[in-house]
Amino acid sequence: MSRSARAVALEVVRRVADEGAYSNRLLPATLGRSRLDERDRALVTELVYGTLRHVPELDAAIGARAARPLERMTPGARAALRLGAYQLLHTRIPAHAAVSETVGAVVARERGFVNAILRRLAKDPPAPAKGHDDRRLSLRTGLAPWAVAELRKLLPADEVEGAALAFGERGPLTLRVNTCRVTVDDAERALAEAGHEPVRGAVHPSCLLLAGGDPTSLPGWEEGWFAVQDQASAFVVETLGVHAGERALDACAAPGGKTAFVACRASHEGFTVAADVSLTRIGLIPPLLDRLGVGARLLAQDATRPAVRGPFDRALVDAPCSGIGSARRRPELLWRPRREELSKLARLQVAIAVASADLVAPGGRVVYSVCTFPRGETDAVCDAIVRRRPDLRPIETPGPDGPALRHRLWPHRHGTDGMFVAAFERGAGPVPSSDPGEETFD
Repeated sequence: MSRSARAVALEVVRRVADEGAYSNRLLPATLGRSRLDERDRALVTELVYGTLRHVPELDAAIGARAARPLERMTPGARAALRLGAYQLLHTRIPAHAAVSETVGAVVARERGFVNAILRRLAKDPPAPAKGHDDRRLSLRTGLAPWAVAELRKLLPADEVEGAALAFGERGPLTLRVNTCRVTVDDAERALAEAGHEPVRGAVHPSCLLLAGGDPTSLPGWEEGWFAVQDQASAFVVETLGVHAGERALDACAAPGGKTAFVACRASHEGFTVAADVSLTRIGLIPPLLDRLGVGARLLAQDATRPAVRGPFDRALVDAPCSGIGSARRRPELLWRPRREELSKLARLQVAIAVASADLVAPGGRVVYSVCTFPRGETDAVCDAIVRRRPDLRPIETPGPDGPALRHRLWPHRHGTDGMFVAAFERGAGPVPSSDPGEETFD
């Protein structure tokens, strides 16, 4: 692997870990500018995703061999040590190459420091973490200890480690067939004839799973036959239950994957509004809608104080959240979210859901979803929604484990991203006023 390739990996790891970038966006863009050949691009991808997936373990190994705490290291040195430690502990790259090539990718003033610690690690690697407490499970799986503790409250004891590991595994390339353009059978046939081996989704029948690859090179991509969308995301729209001719609101729409599916279901006879607080992120939606041949009205607004007026038949609140359920595509989400952030997120989630309910006609449906699992963002939020809006009646909807008021999708059980989904029907009852800041979430 060339030095320039390691420099690419180092840049991405540093920016994701220290600047809050998202790996699934930054890595493709950086590789596109790198001029690396296919082999080096594949190696960079493996090093970036592997390093980010194992940050808790890597940090523990580095911290045990450095006199300086990680938080006092420069971002460049910290990223290089993580990158080098991953190669030493999790790849077959020879130790001398892992150390020398990584050291060569950092600036001159940091080379001695990085070299010394990596050589100590190569000479004396840590023993595998044993035991089943939260910290040791975190070291083995990459999931933050507080999130491991949350899993214990939701799953049987014998599933916890497998679930944590599954969040860090890279998922398949999942394509939702755009049935407004092509049938699932025809899309599946075209992929098979092109040498691929598509597998029908078990959670959503319009999804096809592939081993990987570049979706833009697939037959039918330019014609809008597919959207890259996990089965869990498609399931959310299925729960919304939009019918042709209905008026639908996607309150937190960007980057637009669910909006496109909603618009297809509503058809040209209906009316779809895609809203988001970020004007920049709203700009991501039109190219997708154009390629898929569906339409929606776009609106930049604060979803807690909507500018749009109803009534809508359906409102989707796919709310901002900790995002741990998306870690198969963004492994930094295994450890980046903080437990203390959940209450603030939950208050926002409740506020968006309550405001969106005002826009739904009596008899209409509100669906609340988040791609995460902590109870503070899931069950506690739903409980708060019902307390504040007794006119929202929880309703049973179909799911992979049978009809339920609230659904949880898990990577280790369903082969999907982690997702929580709950549906409510709006009645005609009175709407009390209350202060969302008074709610507590646990």
